[in-house]
Amino acid sequence: MRRAHGEKLQLCDSLEKIADALPGVDHLMCLSTANAILPLLRSIHQYEETVIFPAYEDAVVGSDANLASTRRLRAEHVEDECFAGEVTEILLAIGHGEPVENPEAIGFMLRGFFESMRRHIAFEREHVLPMIGIADAR
Repeated sequence: MRRAHGEKLQLCDSLEKIADALPGVDHLMCLSTANAILPLLRSIHQYEETVIFPAYEDAVVGSDANLASTRRLRAEHVEDECFAGEVTEILLAIGHGEPVENPEAIGFMLRGFFESMRRHIAFEREHVLPMIGIADAR
């Protein structure tokens, strides 16, 4: 999980750099980031849903509130992957030389995506990982 969180946070940092640079972006950075988003998220989400969340659910058996947390996190995975698809399309277009016609809107979109991922990671670090014996996942 430390590695997975680290990779997701590196992705967030790349997205933030792109958002900060708009409209003058590094086309290669847009392309490499776009190509990394969905494979990275799908891999990490699959790992969390098959390994981490079941371990967490076993650790908190009998607490409906905590089981609701994993249901919410799974739903966030679906939302994140849908949002990631939209972000990927935008970054690929920019990376291939499409003009950035509305940098404010694109920046807002990128920030919404990476801030949501950072909140997800923070929740896992504060609530999920300590319950399964991972005290500090940073």
